[in-house]
Amino acid sequence: MLNDQEIRRLIEEQQLVTGYIDLDTQLQPSGFDISLESVEAFRGGGAVDYSNKERVLAETEPLLPDDAGWFNLAQGCYKVVYNETVRMPLNVAALARTRSTLLRNGATLGTAVWDPGYQGRSSSLLVVHNPHGIRLKRDARIAQLIFFYTGRVEKGYSGAYQNERISRP
Repeated sequence: MLNDQEIRRLIEEQQLVTGYIDLDTQLQPSGFDISLESVEAFRGGGAVDYSNKERVLAETEPLLPDDAGWFNLAQGCYKVVYNETVRMPLNVAALARTRSTLLRNGATLGTAVWDPGYQGRSSSLLVVHNPHGIRLKRDARIAQLIFFYTGRVEKGYSGAYQNERISRP
C-alpha cells in the first residue's frame, strides 16, 4: 500500500490525481480523499453479460443541488461522479473505500478497481440506507482511494471506461 509521501510524489511527478480541491486536505496517511462533483438518479434498467456485447448502461438523470450546493437525497440508489481525474501508472492499482462519515450517516459507496493504466474521472454507486435520507454538499469528500503497487503490468486497462469524462490525451 502506498503512503502519503509516495502518493504525493506520484501526484507531483506523474499526475496520479488531478482536479482535486486541496492536496493537503485530501492527501491522507494511506490514501487520497476523492470528492463529489455530481449526483445522478437512475431512470431505467441496465443489462450485464459475459462478453459485454449485450451490455446496457442504465439511464440516469442529473440531479440539481439547491442554491447552497446541497444534494438532498432520499433513501435509494444513485450514481455519483467525482471531481478528480485519476491517471494510473502501469504498476499501480487502487481501491476506494467509503469515508467513515458517510457510513455513520447511513450511506455506502459501491466501487470497482482502478486498474493499472486506467485514466478517467470515475463514478460509483451511492446507496442511501438511512430511511431519513442524507444531504451531501458538492465537493464533499466521500471516498478514499487506496493505492497499491502491483508490479508493472504488460497491458494496462483498455476497457469501455478508459478516458471517461476527460478529453483524449
